[in-house]
Amino acid sequence: MIHSVSLSSLGLLTFGLRPQTRGSRGKFGDFALQSSSVRFRSVRAVQDTGGPRRLVDIIRIVPELSRNYFRSPSRRALFGGISLLGGFYVAQTISLSFGALGVNDVIAAVLCVLLTEYVTKFYYSRPKITFPLALLNNFKMGFTYGLFIDAFKLAS
Repeated sequence: MIHSVSLSSLGLLTFGLRPQTRGSRGKFGDFALQSSSVRFRSVRAVQDTGGPRRLVDIIRIVPELSRNYFRSPSRRALFGGISLLGGFYVAQTISLSFGALGVNDVIAAVLCVLLTEYVTKFYYSRPKITFPLALLNNFKMGFTYGLFIDAFKLAS
């Protein structure tokens, strides 16, 4: 018996995906390769799944997701601490970089004072304190604390 070799006899044109049975899971997860017959399936460009389809819709959902994420008091405390330590880190970095160079120390000090004063004015002028505003104030407190600690290190 002589068989002619063609693409269809090798099964290269007849591969499709079909769900596997409950008991067996193959190498490719829940789907296995099917080579028994050619099946033409319609492919739709956008499937109506009811979810957001555009990037704008996803961007509009982000504020609500973040509000729900930060409802937990433990998460609020965690990010408040991260903000405080982030301000401390930035203050140490600024102090180290400008102190090592010995250039523009006065300008760096003026910018640091302006930053802290602006954040203080912005924080205390608001009638309602939101969580991002509290994080900004925590950053300012860590920043100020870091500058004080560095000043004590230089004095000794």
